[in-house]
Amino acid sequence: MKLYYSPGACSLSPHIALKESGLAFEAIAAPTKTHQLPDGTDYYTINPLGYVPLLVLDDGRQLREGPAIVQYIADQVPAKQLAPANGTFERSKLQEWLNFLGTELHKGFSPLFTAGMPDEAKALVKTRLISRLKWLDGELANKSYLMGDTFTVADGYLFTVANWTKHVGIDISGLPNLSAFMARVGARPAVQDAMRAEGLIK
Repeated sequence: MKLYYSPGACSLSPHIALKESGLAFEAIAAPTKTHQLPDGTDYYTINPLGYVPLLVLDDGRQLREGPAIVQYIADQVPAKQLAPANGTFERSKLQEWLNFLGTELHKGFSPLFTAGMPDEAKALVKTRLISRLKWLDGELANKSYLMGDTFTVADGYLFTVANWTKHVGIDISGLPNLSAFMARVGARPAVQDAMRAEGLIK
């Protein structure tokens, strides 16, 4: 398998999932600013949409959307319990979390990374994001992870997205449960490995 990623982008989530899974894969940097691979290839020739993540299987089939990618990875190694079994309520709950993270948080950050976005608009975006993060803080009360005591691919996604707060001027120090979650997930060896591979930590 090949994972195309851009350092620190949402592709960190499947990068974490792959590290947690123990599956063999090749990580290939596809920077979102240049869209040029290390060998000079134009990334648009591989993924016409130009964004990351992109997972390419050994037979050439592709998956482009993060929530689909991380569930596919989890299903390859059921013993790792990175996702509940298909057809269970718990799996639907995981999908609910992935959908919330993708639409309410991940896309909520997009305007803050958009050049030329007016400060007034950014302030409104931050207010909405903070309300979502406060709700999440409550949901994490008395739980180690989103689904309870077991780390799942949803946790890698939340960690990835919530990590952007430090780059856009959103302070989460007043959210104790989320802050503890970030420290807990950030200390996982697989998360450290993925971040090190992307040059995010030394």
